[in-house]
Amino acid sequence: MSPERPEGEGMAVSGSAALSRPGLRGREAESERLRALIEGVRGGEGGAIALLLGEPGIGKTVLLQETVSIARAQGFVVSHGRAEELHELAPLASLASGLLHGDPPLLSSTDFAHLADYHGQRIWLVERLAQLIEERSGGTPVLIAVDDVQWADPLSRFALSVMPARLLSSPVLWLLTGRNDPELHGQGPRTTTLPLRPLSDAALAELARDVLGGDVPTQVAGLLDGAGGNPFLAAEMLAGIAASGSDVPEPPERLVLGVRDRLADLRPDTLHFLRIGSVLGRAFSLADAAALCGRPASGLSAEVDEAIAAALLHDDGERLLFRHDLLRQAVYADLAPSVRRALHREAASRLVVAGRSSTDAVPHLLKSAEPGDQEAIGLLGTAATDVIAVMPDLAADLSVRALELVPPHAPMLFDVGERAIVALTRAGRYTEARETGDTLLARQPPLDVFARLQSVLGDTLWHLDDIHELTRRSTAALAAVTDPVIRARLTARQALARSRGRDLGAARETGERALAEAERSGDREARVLALWGLGEIALNAGDCAAAVEHHTALSVFDTAFLPEEAVARIHMDDFDTVRRLLRTAGDAPLRPAMLSWAQGTLNMGLGRLDDADADLVTAERLEADLHVPGNLVNIRVNRGLLALLRGDREAVREHLDVVRATVAERPNTGNHATHQYFEAVVADADGDHAAAAELVRSVQRDHPFLRWRLLRPHVVQAVRIALRGGDRNLAEDLAAQAVEHASRNPGVPTAQGAAAHASALTNADPALLERSVGILLTGPRPLPLAAASADLGHALLTAGDPAATPALTRAHDIYAQAGADVEANRVRAELERATSRSGRRPGSLRPRPDQGWEALTASERKVARLIAAGHTNRSAAEALVVSPHTVNTHLASIFRKLSVRSRVHLARIVLAEGNTGTGTGG
Repeated sequence: MSPERPEGEGMAVSGSAALSRPGLRGREAESERLRALIEGVRGGEGGAIALLLGEPGIGKTVLLQETVSIARAQGFVVSHGRAEELHELAPLASLASGLLHGDPPLLSSTDFAHLADYHGQRIWLVERLAQLIEERSGGTPVLIAVDDVQWADPLSRFALSVMPARLLSSPVLWLLTGRNDPELHGQGPRTTTLPLRPLSDAALAELARDVLGGDVPTQVAGLLDGAGGNPFLAAEMLAGIAASGSDVPEPPERLVLGVRDRLADLRPDTLHFLRIGSVLGRAFSLADAAALCGRPASGLSAEVDEAIAAALLHDDGERLLFRHDLLRQAVYADLAPSVRRALHREAASRLVVAGRSSTDAVPHLLKSAEPGDQEAIGLLGTAATDVIAVMPDLAADLSVRALELVPPHAPMLFDVGERAIVALTRAGRYTEARETGDTLLARQPPLDVFARLQSVLGDTLWHLDDIHELTRRSTAALAAVTDPVIRARLTARQALARSRGRDLGAARETGERALAEAERSGDREARVLALWGLGEIALNAGDCAAAVEHHTALSVFDTAFLPEEAVARIHMDDFDTVRRLLRTAGDAPLRPAMLSWAQGTLNMGLGRLDDADADLVTAERLEADLHVPGNLVNIRVNRGLLALLRGDREAVREHLDVVRATVAERPNTGNHATHQYFEAVVADADGDHAAAAELVRSVQRDHPFLRWRLLRPHVVQAVRIALRGGDRNLAEDLAAQAVEHASRNPGVPTAQGAAAHASALTNADPALLERSVGILLTGPRPLPLAAASADLGHALLTAGDPAATPALTRAHDIYAQAGADVEANRVRAELERATSRSGRRPGSLRPRPDQGWEALTASERKVARLIAAGHTNRSAAEALVVSPHTVNTHLASIFRKLSVRSRVHLARIVLAEGNTGTGTGG
């Protein structure tokens, strides 16, 4: 017996002796676990993922096919697809191979064609695909099976990493097979990983009895040991034994010990045909193989028939397929490397001549192209352009490979290199993009080329937060450029860089010059950059009206910047327009993470703390899905401040740990300031007031406090921290900044009210507090009004003025309504002092539990009721006028708090709550 294989593993388990498909011996335990998953999904336990992992020939496909048959028999809608090694350039090809060809198909070709509307946004494309699956299944359980997922195209892999979580509550079983863990599962349904190990000797003996019948001769058992427990190889050997007879003293010399020996009996023409086919992939068309053979397809019938008769190929009516990938690999490996390369190159050329797309030809070029191959360089570039919107990492790989093929002194080097920098930057591979650009610049290109390369590197340096280098390089390039388009882009890049500097007046002049140059040159990219730069400069300078003007012009010109306009208008207290903007965004394929950030910022302003937190969770998840967590510090600081208001100190610590780790990784000036303020608020809450004041001072290391727009709503709290820490000079400085900011924004109630409030605290002036309350009553933000009312009530209470009671009552009610329990309880204590004189006592707040129906927020209850009533995520989002991504976030929270895993379970709980009458509120 082979020492690597367990003796007992693979023995039949109770109730599974009758196997429905040959080749399942030794897989009884895995079959039972898959059957249990099917029954669980069908029984309403929610979605699940199963991963079948193992080497080629270990039995993954047979087990997948058995699971598909069982699921069909139990009423599942089945999508059964396969990823192909040479099809990784076709977006969604791996998923589409199953979704479009089921019986019945899960999606129609029309459904799939409509996904083209989302071609430029992976997140929205996958969200729409998930919506279609949810709608088309209509509550019927679904099995989505993908074989050989290690070959999946990048967009299918992305979809498989996101959609299980998106369809968490739907009855969808995902069954993926691969040679190793594809790491596609995240915070989605429960995942069952089934590593398929070599068969035990007992299982191999059972397999031999299935094939040969009766007892297995000793010499056959010894021969099977050479299969290493691989069921496919063992079955091939047993087929050879059955065909040649196994009762001879010694096995025949040419008995199948490996696939190569099995090919020896084929005619040379058939063997050549199979070798051509192995180059084209596991599945190939007869026409493509005939073209490579240099013969008409009709002249290959004998070769096809012999290969099928030898059980090497299968004809599915459209294509020829190797019966197993091990067979193809064995044939392919038998080709000399130089022959393989030549055949791949010829295949690419013939596919191009036949009018096929670059996505068909490029996989062969990647295996065959030599330096200087201009056709290959061009096709790689075309393919990169075709896929960059939805598969940016693949586009970067293709662009880099094209650059590698360009001879060092070829005139095309800089053009191909420029495209590589753009693709690498788009893929988030910023360091590699910078190194590629610097390598090209070291070749001392002509001045205009130098300027062009510096222009595209400007985007790279912006994402690297290397503002100093961006400024230095754009200035140098502007001294050399003659092309007006490149000049306009460089000037706009320089304006963006200067938006982070101290002299915002000079930055604004640069931005205005960039916009004028962009208009003269007629270049769209330069215009976008110039308007973006001007908007950022105005917002950083605190000129909110100018920021709205520039960002509105930008979003009209390019709707992808609608979130920037929304955020600028929030700074103007123009909440009604922001609501309209976010409603009009709807399902438009914009930047969903930034839209969620804008929605969260709006909800924070409105005092809707629960909804704001859900929006911020959504924004973080969407950034994580795309592996571009550029806003993580701001998201976690805001979530930490919300957690402090609600009294969730455990969450505060968690958010602070994430912020600290992220700032250590990405220590730019903005991250430093927001991090230091968060640390200050936590220290102040912990009672370390001196340390808190020093941390607020550290916020101003690079720029004044009010320069940091994320912190502007917190200037009054910063003044309060400075005063508690005994740093009066800091408090007066902060109050002066608030007054100056208010002077720049005379029509913004929050700015005016904050200035009066900050000055009132530093001067201990109740009249200014009363003025602040009066101003804030005209604005849209309840929490600043509550803070000013609380301070006014405290001052009046200290003076013995009975007007303290209405001021404190207003503050308490606002805080309580928002869920700011810490502040509500603090004000309640003062209100008790005030009302004890008049006999009125406010009720105390009951903290929200962590689990159960009462743990749900108002918005979560609305979502729960809609889903329980049969709404899809999309229709629930439409009913609530929110993003489907936000509904996904609410559902994940609902399932966690209620400890449920499916819509069926959720519906039962909602029904029970309705019957008991406890589901009030929301």
